Amino acid sequence: MYGEVMVGHDFFIRPASGTTSSDWVRLSNADINVSITRRVTRTVLHGGEGDDLVDEGAESAVYVVKGEMELEDYKKVLKMFRSGQPYIHDPFEERDVKTVFSRLEYDGSENLYEFEFIEDIR
Repeated sequence: MYGEVMVGHDFFIRPASGTTSSDWVRLSNADINVSITRRVTRTVLHGGEGDDLVDEGAESAVYVVKGEMELEDYKKVLKMFRSGQPYIHDPFEERDVKTVFSRLEYDGSENLYEFEFIEDIR
């Protein structure tokens, strides 16, 4: 298994412009997967010396969130998708994370969604 999976937890997302607790959208019973990767520079050395790996020390987290939501919540989330970089609440580290909303899927007949976020590390 890659990353960690939490089943049946609340997922919180808010627009970048949100400043109060009422700006957060709560999605219940979400499946949340996070995959964290270190950034490494690899230089292949010629002449039989092998590889030179440099750990840049930065990490990149990708969050995949799945679950079920009503159309009204989908409309709120779609607006965030189109308007900039939302914040999500990382349930693993219990902190708010600025993200890039990289993918959104919604099945309107089943009310199922899947989102992918990439942490914005500056």
